Amino acid sequence: APPCLRLPAASLPCTLCGADMAHISMGDIDLLHPPRELEHRRHKLKRLVQSPNSFFMDVKCPGCFSITTVFSHAQTVVLCGSCSTVLCQPTGGKARLTEGCSFRKKVE
Repeated sequence: APPCLRLPAASLPCTLCGADMAHISMGDIDLLHPPRELEHRRHKLKRLVQSPNSFFMDVKCPGCFSITTVFSHAQTVVLCGSCSTVLCQPTGGKARLTEGCSFRKKVE
């Protein structure tokens, strides 16, 4: 199979029956409406509709409960505006949230 149509690891559940996706053959996949798991695991530029992996999120400070908007792939340490607590630290990709911080994805 071409690399863009390879099935993901068998540990992903099927959206149709809930079992592992190892039982799905290439003839069973609708190329116009691929399963969400297959589409999500593809590279961001090889998806049917290109979409970024990054997002903005509201992070709640565990100390003062104020909410700060943070980019998911932040490249600097993000501090709380009120109490200067570290909310997240950069890694090579996605930023790592500090333990105790809760977040939710921002919607447009």
